[in-house]
Amino acid sequence: MKAINRKKQNGAVLIIALVMLLVITVLTVTNMREVTLEGRMTANRMENQQLLNAAESAMREAEKRFYGPGNIRDKVEANIGNCRKENIYKKIGNKPCLIEIASPANPTAYNNATNKFLVDPIAFIKTSPAHNNWTGSQTNNAGDTTFTPWMPYRGTSPGDTTTLEVNAYWNTTLIDSIGINAEYGDAQEGKGTYYYLVTGQAKDQFATQSTIANIYLGLNN
Repeated sequence: MKAINRKKQNGAVLIIALVMLLVITVLTVTNMREVTLEGRMTANRMENQQLLNAAESAMREAEKRFYGPGNIRDKVEANIGNCRKENIYKKIGNKPCLIEIASPANPTAYNNATNKFLVDPIAFIKTSPAHNNWTGSQTNNAGDTTFTPWMPYRGTSPGDTTTLEVNAYWNTTLIDSIGINAEYGDAQEGKGTYYYLVTGQAKDQFATQSTIANIYLGLNN
């Protein structure tokens, strides 16, 4: 009977065990990386959804500023006095924060500025000297009478401020469209159809926009 070489047998088992251990380790590390990546993706989706909800809430407040009669002049002409934190939401007589992106008197400059604002409204206002290179975060510490091109979201409950988990802001601008908006003479009287671009943003990171149209019969109607 042939004798078994126990040393050779033990050595083979050790190598196989080490290989198996290496494979298990690689699989475990790979699985941990996948779980970590999925966790980050889920957290990122949740954060984006939170920012979207906040920006849309701010946008809804801005849109409701145009509801109801009255204050027509404030709805057809930009007035920096309405872009102050003291301009709170009321039961009636609300005024929008209507900012001017650029002067329509220079069509080329106006179109370029409008395109930039549409692409990235947060960056546009941040780099605009005409808007004090403003950011939403600056609004938090601004005084009630300071010009704030990003108005803080406070909800649409008159006399009761609504808060969100993240800071949100809004503004509006009149869309200059020849042949659609009111003629100059009618505009002076607050007559005609007016189109607006409404922008809401959250944490200076995420912005969303909508367009609305209002028909006005005149300053006294």
